[in-house]
Amino acid sequence: MAVLASDGSNPDVGLLYDINGLAKAAPPWFDRVMEFVGEYGIMLAMVLVMLWCWWSVRRRGTLADSVSAVAGLVWAPLAAGIALLVNIPIRGFVERPRPFKEHQGLEVLVDGKTDFSFVSDHATLAMALGVGVFVAHRRFGLAAIGLALAEGFARVYMGVHYPTDVIGGFALGTAVALLLAPLALALLTPLLSAVARSPRGARLVRSRRAEAPRRPEAVGIPEPRVNGQATGPDNGRNDLAA
Repeated sequence: MAVLASDGSNPDVGLLYDINGLAKAAPPWFDRVMEFVGEYGIMLAMVLVMLWCWWSVRRRGTLADSVSAVAGLVWAPLAAGIALLVNIPIRGFVERPRPFKEHQGLEVLVDGKTDFSFVSDHATLAMALGVGVFVAHRRFGLAAIGLALAEGFARVYMGVHYPTDVIGGFALGTAVALLLAPLALALLTPLLSAVARSPRGARLVRSRRAEAPRRPEAVGIPEPRVNGQATGPDNGRNDLAA
Protein backbone atom coordinates (compact mmCIF):
# COMPACT_ATOMS: atom_id res chain seq x y z
CA MET A 1 0.00 0.00 0.00
CA ALA A 2 1.22 3.49 -0.83
CA VAL A 3 -0.22 6.82 0.24
CA LEU A 4 0.29 10.00 -1.78
CA ALA A 5 1.19 13.13 0.15
CA SER A 6 -1.83 15.23 1.04
CA ASP A 7 -0.23 17.87 3.25
CA GLY A 8 -1.58 21.38 2.88
CA SER A 9 1.84 22.62 1.76
CA ASN A 10 1.74 20.35 -1.26
CA PRO A 11 1.30 22.36 -4.48
CA ASP A 12 -1.18 19.70 -5.58
CA VAL A 13 -3.44 20.66 -2.67
CA GLY A 14 -2.91 24.37 -3.29
CA LEU A 15 -4.00 23.99 -6.90
CA LEU A 16 -7.01 21.98 -5.74
CA TYR A 17 -8.13 24.86 -3.53
CA ASP A 18 -7.50 27.41 -6.30
CA ILE A 19 -9.60 25.56 -8.88
CA ASN A 20 -12.30 24.44 -6.47
CA GLY A 21 -12.45 27.98 -5.13
CA LEU A 22 -14.00 28.97 -8.45
CA ALA A 23 -17.01 26.85 -7.51
CA LYS A 24 -17.48 28.83 -4.32
CA ALA A 25 -17.45 32.12 -6.20
CA ALA A 26 -19.77 30.90 -8.98
CA PRO A 27 -23.57 31.21 -8.81
CA PRO A 28 -25.48 28.05 -7.80
CA TRP A 29 -26.92 27.49 -11.28
CA PHE A 30 -23.42 27.43 -12.79
CA ASP A 31 -22.28 24.86 -10.26
CA ARG A 32 -25.26 22.67 -11.20
CA VAL A 33 -24.27 22.97 -14.84
CA MET A 34 -20.69 22.00 -14.02
CA GLU A 35 -21.93 19.05 -11.99
CA PHE A 36 -23.85 17.71 -14.97
CA VAL A 37 -21.04 18.49 -17.39
CA GLY A 38 -18.38 16.86 -15.23
CA GLU A 39 -20.42 13.73 -14.52
CA TYR A 40 -22.21 13.12 -17.82
CA GLY A 41 -22.13 16.04 -20.27
CA ILE A 42 -18.57 15.80 -21.52
CA MET A 43 -18.84 12.04 -21.96
CA LEU A 44 -22.00 12.52 -24.02
CA ALA A 45 -20.17 15.12 -26.10
CA MET A 46 -17.33 12.64 -26.59
CA VAL A 47 -19.77 10.06 -27.94
CA LEU A 48 -21.19 12.65 -30.35
CA VAL A 49 -17.69 13.51 -31.60
CA MET A 50 -16.99 9.82 -32.21
CA LEU A 51 -20.26 9.38 -34.10
CA TRP A 52 -19.56 12.50 -36.18
CA CYS A 53 -16.08 11.19 -36.96
CA TRP A 54 -17.50 7.80 -37.97
CA TRP A 55 -20.08 9.45 -40.22
CA SER A 56 -17.40 11.59 -41.84
CA VAL A 57 -14.74 8.94 -42.50
CA ARG A 58 -17.31 6.64 -44.13
CA ARG A 59 -18.01 9.25 -46.79
CA ARG A 60 -14.52 10.49 -47.66
CA GLY A 61 -11.27 9.09 -48.96
CA THR A 62 -10.69 5.59 -50.23
CA LEU A 63 -12.10 2.37 -48.86
CA ALA A 64 -8.73 1.64 -47.23
CA ASP A 65 -8.87 5.04 -45.50
CA SER A 66 -12.35 4.31 -44.19
CA VAL A 67 -11.34 0.89 -42.90
CA SER A 68 -8.30 2.30 -41.12
CA ALA A 69 -10.25 5.17 -39.53
CA VAL A 70 -13.15 3.00 -38.39
CA ALA A 71 -10.65 0.54 -36.89
CA GLY A 72 -9.23 3.42 -34.87
CA LEU A 73 -12.70 4.41 -33.71
CA VAL A 74 -13.45 0.85 -32.63
CA TRP A 75 -10.17 0.80 -30.73
CA ALA A 76 -11.03 4.00 -28.79
CA PRO A 77 -13.72 2.50 -26.50
CA LEU A 78 -11.75 -0.74 -26.21
CA ALA A 79 -8.73 1.25 -25.03
CA ALA A 80 -10.90 3.11 -22.54
CA GLY A 81 -12.22 -0.16 -21.14
CA ILE A 82 -8.73 -1.64 -20.80
CA ALA A 83 -7.47 1.53 -19.10
CA LEU A 84 -10.28 1.37 -16.55
CA LEU A 85 -9.42 -2.25 -15.80
CA VAL A 86 -5.76 -1.33 -15.34
CA ASN A 87 -6.83 1.42 -12.96
CA ILE A 88 -8.51 -1.03 -10.56
CA PRO A 89 -5.29 -2.42 -9.04
CA ILE A 90 -3.67 1.04 -9.15
CA ARG A 91 -6.41 2.53 -6.99
CA GLY A 92 -6.26 -0.40 -4.62
CA PHE A 93 -2.50 -0.05 -4.26
CA VAL A 94 -2.36 3.72 -3.75
CA GLU A 95 -5.52 3.98 -1.61
CA ARG A 96 -5.67 7.75 -1.76
CA PRO A 97 -8.79 9.16 -0.06
CA ARG A 98 -10.97 11.69 -1.81
CA PRO A 99 -9.76 15.26 -1.19
CA PHE A 100 -12.89 16.30 0.70
CA LYS A 101 -12.15 13.58 3.27
CA GLU A 102 -8.70 15.01 3.99
CA HIS A 103 -9.24 18.76 3.62
CA GLN A 104 -11.78 21.18 4.99
CA GLY A 105 -13.54 23.99 3.18
CA LEU A 106 -13.92 22.39 -0.24
CA GLU A 107 -17.04 22.99 -2.30
CA VAL A 108 -18.08 19.43 -3.18
CA LEU A 109 -20.62 19.38 -5.99
CA VAL A 110 -21.21 15.61 -6.08
CA ASP A 111 -22.10 13.55 -3.03
CA GLY A 112 -21.66 9.83 -2.50
CA LYS A 113 -18.07 9.41 -3.73
CA THR A 114 -16.70 6.77 -1.37
CA ASP A 115 -14.04 5.06 -3.48
CA PHE A 116 -10.38 6.02 -3.74
CA SER A 117 -9.23 9.08 -5.62
CA PHE A 118 -6.06 8.16 -7.55
CA VAL A 119 -6.32 7.88 -10.47
CA SER A 120 -9.48 9.51 -11.80
CA ASP A 121 -11.69 7.10 -13.74
CA HIS A 122 -13.34 9.97 -15.61
CA ALA A 123 -10.00 11.45 -16.68
CA THR A 124 -8.69 8.01 -17.68
CA LEU A 125 -11.78 7.20 -19.70
CA ALA A 126 -11.94 10.59 -21.41
CA MET A 127 -8.28 10.71 -22.43
CA ALA A 128 -8.25 7.11 -23.66
CA LEU A 129 -11.24 7.93 -25.87
CA GLY A 130 -9.66 11.17 -27.03
CA VAL A 131 -6.34 9.60 -27.97
CA GLY A 132 -8.15 6.69 -29.61
CA VAL A 133 -10.12 9.10 -31.79
CA PHE A 134 -6.86 10.92 -32.60
CA VAL A 135 -5.43 7.63 -33.88
CA ALA A 136 -8.41 7.41 -36.24
CA HIS A 137 -8.64 11.06 -37.33
CA ARG A 138 -6.45 13.94 -36.20
CA ARG A 139 -8.96 16.79 -36.46
CA PHE A 140 -11.69 14.98 -34.57
CA GLY A 141 -9.06 13.60 -32.21
CA LEU A 142 -7.91 17.08 -31.22
CA ALA A 143 -11.50 18.00 -30.41
CA ALA A 144 -11.88 14.83 -28.32
CA ILE A 145 -8.63 15.49 -26.46
CA GLY A 146 -9.87 19.01 -25.74
CA LEU A 147 -13.00 17.51 -24.20
CA ALA A 148 -10.83 15.18 -22.11
CA LEU A 149 -8.86 18.15 -20.75
CA ALA A 150 -12.14 19.88 -19.88
CA GLU A 151 -13.25 16.72 -18.07
CA GLY A 152 -10.12 16.77 -15.95
CA PHE A 153 -10.63 20.41 -15.02
CA ALA A 154 -14.26 19.70 -14.11
CA ARG A 155 -13.30 16.88 -11.74
CA VAL A 156 -11.05 19.20 -9.74
CA TYR A 157 -13.60 22.04 -9.91
CA MET A 158 -16.21 19.70 -8.43
CA GLY A 159 -13.93 18.91 -5.47
CA VAL A 160 -13.83 15.16 -6.04
CA HIS A 161 -10.22 14.79 -7.29
CA TYR A 162 -6.78 16.24 -6.78
CA PRO A 163 -5.04 17.64 -9.88
CA THR A 164 -2.55 14.75 -9.77
CA ASP A 165 -5.47 12.30 -9.86
CA VAL A 166 -6.45 13.85 -13.15
CA ILE A 167 -2.89 13.96 -14.52
CA GLY A 168 -2.44 10.31 -13.60
CA GLY A 169 -5.67 9.48 -15.42
CA PHE A 170 -4.50 11.36 -18.50
CA ALA A 171 -1.19 9.49 -18.46
CA LEU A 172 -2.85 6.10 -18.01
CA GLY A 173 -5.44 6.66 -20.74
CA THR A 174 -2.81 7.95 -23.18
CA ALA A 175 -0.40 5.11 -22.47
CA VAL A 176 -2.98 2.38 -23.03
CA ALA A 177 -4.44 3.99 -26.16
CA LEU A 178 -1.06 4.60 -27.80
CA LEU A 179 1.07 1.66 -26.69
CA LEU A 180 -1.51 -0.99 -27.54
CA ALA A 181 -2.74 0.73 -30.71
CA PRO A 182 -0.37 -1.05 -33.16
CA LEU A 183 -1.43 -4.49 -31.95
CA ALA A 184 -5.09 -3.53 -31.77
CA LEU A 185 -5.15 -2.04 -35.26
CA ALA A 186 -3.28 -5.03 -36.67
CA LEU A 187 -6.16 -7.19 -35.41
CA LEU A 188 -9.06 -4.82 -36.12
CA THR A 189 -8.12 -3.71 -39.64
CA PRO A 190 -8.45 -7.16 -41.29
CA LEU A 191 -11.66 -7.73 -39.37
CA LEU A 192 -13.20 -4.47 -40.59
CA SER A 193 -11.93 -5.14 -44.10
CA ALA A 194 -13.95 -8.35 -44.03
CA VAL A 195 -16.94 -6.41 -42.69
CA ALA A 196 -16.59 -3.91 -45.53
CA ARG A 197 -16.79 -6.74 -48.05
CA SER A 198 -19.89 -8.28 -46.52
CA PRO A 199 -23.31 -7.23 -47.86
CA ARG A 200 -24.80 -6.51 -44.45
CA GLY A 201 -21.85 -4.91 -42.72
CA ALA A 202 -20.44 -2.80 -45.54
CA ARG A 203 -22.45 0.29 -44.55
CA LEU A 204 -20.77 0.29 -41.14
CA VAL A 205 -17.45 1.02 -42.84
CA ARG A 206 -18.30 2.75 -46.10
CA SER A 207 -21.23 4.98 -47.02
CA ARG A 208 -23.21 4.35 -50.18
CA ARG A 209 -22.74 8.00 -51.03
CA ALA A 210 -18.95 7.72 -50.94
CA GLU A 211 -17.45 8.99 -54.16
CA ALA A 212 -17.07 6.22 -56.73
CA PRO A 213 -14.01 6.07 -58.99
CA ARG A 214 -14.55 8.17 -62.12
CA ARG A 215 -14.03 6.96 -65.70
CA PRO A 216 -10.68 7.91 -67.30
CA GLU A 217 -12.31 10.38 -69.71
CA ALA A 218 -13.92 12.19 -66.79
CA VAL A 219 -10.51 13.23 -65.48
CA GLY A 220 -9.07 14.20 -68.85
CA ILE A 221 -7.14 11.00 -69.68
CA PRO A 222 -7.28 10.39 -73.45
CA GLU A 223 -8.26 7.02 -74.81
CA PRO A 224 -5.46 4.93 -76.37
CA ARG A 225 -5.16 5.37 -80.14
CA VAL A 226 -3.72 3.16 -82.87
CA ASN A 227 -2.67 4.79 -86.17
CA GLY A 228 -4.41 7.97 -85.12
CA GLN A 229 -7.76 6.29 -84.34
CA ALA A 230 -9.27 5.70 -80.92
CA THR A 231 -9.42 2.09 -79.77
CA GLY A 232 -12.08 2.59 -77.07
CA PRO A 233 -15.42 0.74 -76.93
CA ASP A 234 -17.29 3.55 -78.70
CA ASN A 235 -14.94 3.37 -81.70
CA GLY A 236 -15.47 -0.36 -81.98
CA ARG A 237 -19.21 0.10 -82.04
CA ASN A 238 -18.89 2.74 -84.78
CA ASP A 239 -16.79 0.37 -86.89
CA LEU A 240 -19.34 -2.40 -86.53
CA ALA A 241 -22.14 -0.01 -87.45
CA ALA A 242 -20.28 1.04 -90.55
